[in-house]
Amino acid sequence: MSLNDIPSGERAHIGFFGKRNAGKSSLVNAVTGQELSVVSDVRGTTTDPVTKAMELLPLGPVVIIDTPGFDDEGTLGELRVRRTRQILNRVDIAVLVVDGTEGMSAADNELIGLFREKSIPFVTVYNKSDISEKTDLADNEICVSAQRGENIYELREMLAHLVKQSANERRIIGDMLAPGDVVVLVTPIDASAPKGRMILPQVQALRDILDADGIPVFTKEDRLAETLARLTAPPRMVVTDSQVFGMVSRIVPEDVPLTSFSILMARYKGFLETSVRGAEAIRTLRDGDTVLISEGCTHHRQCGDIGSVKLPALLKKFTGKELKIELSAGRSFPEELSGYALVIHCGGCMLGERELTYRRKSAEDQGVPFTNYGIAIAMMNGILERSIRNVEF
Repeated sequence: MSLNDIPSGERAHIGFFGKRNAGKSSLVNAVTGQELSVVSDVRGTTTDPVTKAMELLPLGPVVIIDTPGFDDEGTLGELRVRRTRQILNRVDIAVLVVDGTEGMSAADNELIGLFREKSIPFVTVYNKSDISEKTDLADNEICVSAQRGENIYELREMLAHLVKQSANERRIIGDMLAPGDVVVLVTPIDASAPKGRMILPQVQALRDILDADGIPVFTKEDRLAETLARLTAPPRMVVTDSQVFGMVSRIVPEDVPLTSFSILMARYKGFLETSVRGAEAIRTLRDGDTVLISEGCTHHRQCGDIGSVKLPALLKKFTGKELKIELSAGRSFPEELSGYALVIHCGGCMLGERELTYRRKSAEDQGVPFTNYGIAIAMMNGILERSIRNVEF
């Protein structure tokens, strides 16, 4: 996998914020070395967030986000400011761009307050240093000239340091393995499987097993019994796609640890414990309750899609209740969640940890249980305790 193939969820998200005409877009273009954003002397040229996944040395694979001016005005301006606030839930690092000729403004100070409220590491950049130079700089401040390219390399170094500090050090499975451990990975190939490739959690698990000097064995669910019979010793663990959890649990001997890719992703993204607690809410659902089923990516839904077809059917069968099901995908996660009795989220492989944390905390703050696909399916198949028994929280 090349750096350009690294998914968005595994890249550091760096957002550029500030007032209109502070030079955000010019600075983004200078930092990236590309004409990523439109530059103009007209205030408010950037009307919507501009996002670009790229490799940026010495930072590595990143997502750069240029945002509209935070002091925008009028009805459209209010919508742009609102979108800027939403971007804060996605970024790992914030860059506050201040017009060096004017100094800090009320809007700039409000942004700093939001960075601190959301615990986002940030750098304050005084742009247009070719016109005005600030001397009393804090450790997280720097003067640059986007127009002349002054101190752009130094800014990149500051950002690289913050990216390294904020990096997720969790592993998806490798830290639970010893060299030589065999892990059987059950991967159904059906209408919903991407043609000619594996889904991201499967690829991540494979790579992490190899990094741990383990031995990965892939098989389809209908060849699982044969695969296990051919092994000279029981595997260290079996990891399955959630949609065949029930079938696989009947094949895998009770003394062999069993879990799912979705459960491992919840562990990797840091919300496994929350998801286990949230799954218990399925037992208390009542007629008329609304359940939000949310996916972090957007894709063409196939016949038998797990989120729109299989999960709703399983919920109806398990609860025996008439439930209302709502779906969300990609970035369209609702801000208002109080009307939902439960949120069931995908593993979040295409989302950064910060955005998943925002979604989880939004639910918790509004008193709504939050779980994920694999844990919900395991619970409804009566195998939740088994599926997390050997997974380190």
